[in-house]
Order: sequence, then structure tokens, then C-alpha cells
Amino acid sequence: MLDLIASFISSGLGVNLLYTMIVIPSVLALLVLLMPKAKVSFRNLLFLLALLLNAALSLGLLKLDDMKLYLPWAGGEMGINFALRVYNFSQQIIVIAAFVALLVGLFALSYLRKKSYSSAFLFYYLITVALVNGSLLANNLVVMLFFWEALLAVLFGMLILENRNDTRAAVKALVLNGIADLLLMLGIIITCSLAGTPLMSEMRPIPLEGVAVLGFICMMLGALGKAGAMPFHSWIPDAAKDAPLPFMAIMPGALEKLLGTYLMVRTCFDFYQLAPGSSMSTLIMVIGAVTLVLGGAMALIQKEMKKLLSFHAISQVGYIVLAVGTALPVGYVGALFHMVNNALFKSSLFLSAGAIESRTGTTDLREISGLGRFMPLTAISTILCALSIAGMPPFNGFFSKELIFDAALETGMVFYIAALVGAFMTAASFLKLCHAAFFGPVKLPEGINREELKDAPGAMLLPMLALAGTCLLFGVYNKLPLSYIQALFGSFTAGSDFSGWPHSMTLVLISLAVLLVAVLNHLIGYHVTGQGVKAVDHIHYAPGLRTLYDAAEKHYFDPYRIFMAVVRLYSWICLAIDRGISWIYDVLFVNIVGFVSSVLHVFNNGSTRLYMAWAFSGVIFLILLSMLLR
Repeated sequence: MLDLIASFISSGLGVNLLYTMIVIPSVLALLVLLMPKAKVSFRNLLFLLALLLNAALSLGLLKLDDMKLYLPWAGGEMGINFALRVYNFSQQIIVIAAFVALLVGLFALSYLRKKSYSSAFLFYYLITVALVNGSLLANNLVVMLFFWEALLAVLFGMLILENRNDTRAAVKALVLNGIADLLLMLGIIITCSLAGTPLMSEMRPIPLEGVAVLGFICMMLGALGKAGAMPFHSWIPDAAKDAPLPFMAIMPGALEKLLGTYLMVRTCFDFYQLAPGSSMSTLIMVIGAVTLVLGGAMALIQKEMKKLLSFHAISQVGYIVLAVGTALPVGYVGALFHMVNNALFKSSLFLSAGAIESRTGTTDLREISGLGRFMPLTAISTILCALSIAGMPPFNGFFSKELIFDAALETGMVFYIAALVGAFMTAASFLKLCHAAFFGPVKLPEGINREELKDAPGAMLLPMLALAGTCLLFGVYNKLPLSYIQALFGSFTAGSDFSGWPHSMTLVLISLAVLLVAVLNHLIGYHVTGQGVKAVDHIHYAPGLRTLYDAAEKHYFDPYRIFMAVVRLYSWICLAIDRGISWIYDVLFVNIVGFVSSVLHVFNNGSTRLYMAWAFSGVIFLILLSMLLR
């Protein structure tokens, strides 16, 4: 059926399908925004129609074999033409993005039903879909940069909808992402200069030497910023407090990871020659290892569900960065598979948090407990995705992580150990989350009646369960996604088959042992504290770790805070210099002139004899001076 739909769409539109993927969501977004408030039902239908059309059109792309669209415009003399291209890599990511957007969009309609800003959010949502399509279809790096940068404006708009009186989280996101985008801009300039063209399809891998190293680093930092890796990550936990849950599910939970991973892989594989074991490879792996360990460590101690998930949104991208950095076939395949899996389970987990918040008014794990008996389908969806993100077989997260473990071990033991530490913290975090939220004695916030508490509505449950079910499907039948992923790299992965059960049983046993240690850790913590939400407090408050955690919770290690401190210091120095110069002109010189004037006033008392004496003395002085100068 899907194949018939794809064939019909591609044959009907052909190359026009490329810009149609951008135009249709944009036009319908404007109609959604302009729709009168009295036409809410029609607005919602129009919104769903836009997402359904986008999903259907994305299927049509699958039938286009490396299709290009080239439209010259005013910047053509500099090579900046509107060039689009669809090929196997962009095809797969656009389809994933389209169907995740459809499911999260369906959830958003129910979640935002009583929100005053719902029309604005739906407008931004569809514009985001159009810009993501444009970023993935762009065949010109400058055109890609246009769509990429436009996403930053939409991001800011979505972040201030919930709390317009406090825009600190939105400004923080704007600054951190803006810095990453400026670096990307510099990287694009260098890359286009070295390649001799801005057209991505015409580029050949550039050796990493000389100025190419700077271009590569800037391109990668731009991609890392979009993906939410360190050091551009700290806006995500802050956004979790203010932003609508559907925003967290679709942006840091899914689409930004897809875009960031897309550019990372293309930079390392298509634009530059990243060699395994090289200094650049090691640098990327270090960033990935630090991101996954520190993100997991911060998630471990959170007692607010949205913040816990936001830190894991950071941690999971660390696995992807680590895998890409290996520059090995198994690493690239593992990175893309985990990218897909992360979009599935992380989106669903954020939606679960939204379902809980819609029924209880909070996602604070200290205020809720025993929800499983009231919200069984939400509990099932959350638990399935928790098992997936923790890497439990036979879920998809297990298979993608095993590929990453394999790549990390092949590159260096220290990276493999870092990945295992991250796996332990992930499992421990979600054991705490699921235990605290769904099991144990019933505990509800004040004002919530247990007799009236029930599961989320169908429009919320359907996306959550569909995403959770896909996590299981892509694990049991991982050949389905992996066959497409392996084909992306052509001869680079020829002769290798990464689907099925992992090839190394030893690594599987080690991974299962790590999960078992996480379970034992949870049981011990629960036995000591008697509460699931406090099951990892013995780690949080351990000697040494407590001090580090306290400092981290106070944002002492926040790159944004450090950057702003440097900016404030620089501003203070500039202000001090400015005030010093002003003091010289406005105070010092004025006082000197005043002093000289007061001294001269003593000799300027109106006496004719005194004036004659001064004049005579001056004449004598001039005569003596002329005699000395002869």
C-alpha cells in the first residue's frame, strides 16, 4: 500500500516534489495561523491535513532516484543558487521526521486544546516541518544554512509561548545555538572555498590538513550545536521547565537530533576525509564520551520527569557523536540506527510526560506515585520506551547500542568503558522514573481526585503507543531499518551485515551485566530509602560526588553561564576604559584648566603697573632668548 502511494506521488509530481515538500507545510501553516478562533475544529483538521500530506509526500521521495532541482537566482554569479536534491540518505531521514512529526502533532492537538497560544504553536510547528525538509533537501550549503538558521527563529518563538514574561530559557537557546550557527557559517565558507563549489553533490572528501582542519571543526561544532551535544546543551533542561511538552518531543527529542546527525555524518563521510584513529576522530569521540557520561550523570539525580528526559536527550546524542567519531563502518551504521531509535523512544517518553502532566498537573516524581493503576496504557508505553533507551533486548535501543559498543571498543577501551558507564546511568535513571511514577503507594498532587483520574485520551495514547510499538518492531526485526542504513554507505559497508543478533556474545553479556548492576543498585537504593524516587540518592550524596553535583545544580559548570561571565567581565573592562577616558576629558582636563585659570587670575587683577611689568619682562626674555640662539 505504501509503495503504491509513493509511486503515485512521485510519478505525478516528479522533481516538483522537492520544493512541494517545503511549500505545502509553509502555506498551510499560514492558513492555520489566520484561521478564526471560532473555527478551531477546522483549524485542527487543516493542521492534520498538512502533516498527513507531508508524510505522504515524503513517501513519494522514496521513488525518486537521486533527483536534483536547480533554480538560478540573483546570487548565481557566486554559485549561490537554489539547489535541492533528494538521495537515499535524505530520503530516509525525511520519512522518519515526517512520521514522527505526524504522531507528535496528533498528540499536540489534544495537549494544547485549552491553551491560548495553540494556533501560534501549530503555526510554528508546521513551519518547523517545512524548514527541516528544506535543510535535508538542500544541495547547496548556503541554501542549507538559510533553512538551518531560520529554525533558530522558530525555536525562539516556540520557547516563549508558555511563559512570555520570562524569556531567559529562550534567550539562552538563542545564544548557544547562535554561536554554533556562526561557527557553522565559518565552516561552510572554508568548506566551499576548499571544495571550489557550494554544491554538496559535487564535493569530494577534503583531506584534513591545514585550514581544512578549521573548516572541519567549525562544521562539526555547528552540527553538534543543532544535535544538542556539549558544550551547546544547557538550554535543553531549562527549556523543559517552560516549553510545551510537544515542543520537547519534536525539537530536542527528535528533529534536531536528526538534523545534527545528518550534518555530522555528511561532514565526516562526504565533505572531509575523517580517518579512524586520527586526532580529529579522537576529538569527536572525546566530545561524545563526555556528553553521554555527564548528561547521564545529571539525569541520574533528577526528580522532575521533564528534566530527567531532557538530560537524557543530551546523553543519547553523546552515543551518536561517539559512534560517528570512530569513522568505522559499524560506527556510522550504529550512529544512524541510534539516531532513528532516539527519535522514536525519546519522542514517546516526552509525550508520556505530557500525558501525566495533563492528568495530574505535574511531572515532579516526588508528588506522584502509583499512576500505573490509573493510567495503564501510559505506563506500558513509558516502560517499553524506557526498556528501549536502557538497551534491554529485544528492543531497538539494545541493538543500536551494541553496534556503538563494538565501534567504541575497536577504537579504544576508554571509550567503551565510558559507553558502559552511560548505559548504567541510563538504566538506573529509568528504573527510578518508572518505579516512582507508576508503582508503589498511590500519591497524587493536592486537588487531584483518584476516582476521577484516568488514562490519557486516545489522541495522546495513539502516538505514544505507536512510537513504543515501533521501538519493539525495530528491535525484533532490526533488519528493516538496518538494511536501508547499510545501503547508504555503499561499498564502505560492503561485505558486512549488522542486522540480527549482535555478532559478539561477549559484549552482549557485558552489557547485560551492566543492566543487572543497575537493577541491583536500584533495589539497594530502594531498600535503604523506601522510595523509588530516592533509589539513587546514595550516588547523588556520596562523598565527593555530592560537592560536584551541588556545583552542577547551581550551574557552575554551565558553558552558557561561563560564557556570560566572560562577556560581563569584558563589558566591565570596556566600561571601565570608557569611564576612564571620560574622566580624563570631563574631570581631569577641566580641573587642570580651572587650576591654571585660578593661578592666572591672581596675576590678572587690573593693575596697569603690573601689566607693564609683565610686558617689559617679556621683552627682556625675548631679547635674551634671541641672543642665546645666535
